[in-house]
Amino acid sequence: MVRVTFAGPDLEGLTVEQPAASVRLLIPSAGAHELVVPVWNGNEFLLPHGQRPAIRTFTPRRVDPAALEIDLEIVLHGDGVASEWAAEATPGDLAAVSGPGRGYAVDRDAPAFLLAGDETAIPAISQLLEVLPAETPVEVHVEVAHPDARVEMPRHPRAGVAWHDREPEPSPGGALVTAVRGADVAPGARVWVAGEAAAVQRIRRHLFEDRGFPRSQATVRGYWKHGRVGDADDDA
Repeated sequence: MVRVTFAGPDLEGLTVEQPAASVRLLIPSAGAHELVVPVWNGNEFLLPHGQRPAIRTFTPRRVDPAALEIDLEIVLHGDGVASEWAAEATPGDLAAVSGPGRGYAVDRDAPAFLLAGDETAIPAISQLLEVLPAETPVEVHVEVAHPDARVEMPRHPRAGVAWHDREPEPSPGGALVTAVRGADVAPGARVWVAGEAAAVQRIRRHLFEDRGFPRSQATVRGYWKHGRVGDADDDA
């Protein structure tokens, strides 16, 4: 993962009031060096020649309205336009940011929290650990593709963080699904889950169908889809 800082006067007015929110990042298309702002045609954004632009969604890890800066943490996974761009980005490269999208409203009266996700959810989980009530128990599960992907998480006095190495299976998320299935979720607890779309769909079914967990107490978000370029755009 690499943290990229974006700065410039056009960030004036950008504020993010909730943790685990999102912004959309526009970068040059694959093989291009110039940033071209797309045009909305009433249905989608398109570049002048009809191609779809390189737009990806990320959690704004840090927003500094005074310095007009925003930090995004981008997973380096070897392919993909955002990963390749972040790996080669240099000071002065141009990009565009829009947002923010909705974040997570913390229920400060909840008796406990369960947070679960993969590498793409680390920035959001980190933000949640920074703002959840210090007296509330927090159980955290993170699935990573390689042990080197484990990072130091913000300290929370009552949080326990468990790291899970990705299993060698056709699609990711199996270790995360197993971890959530084995979690002891207290009555009235709040659950926040994000990661690969098919994996979080399995978690969603487990929570709502197997456990009968109230939908109002869970946020389950698909951040990306295995085998597909772009965002998953899956939420519940």
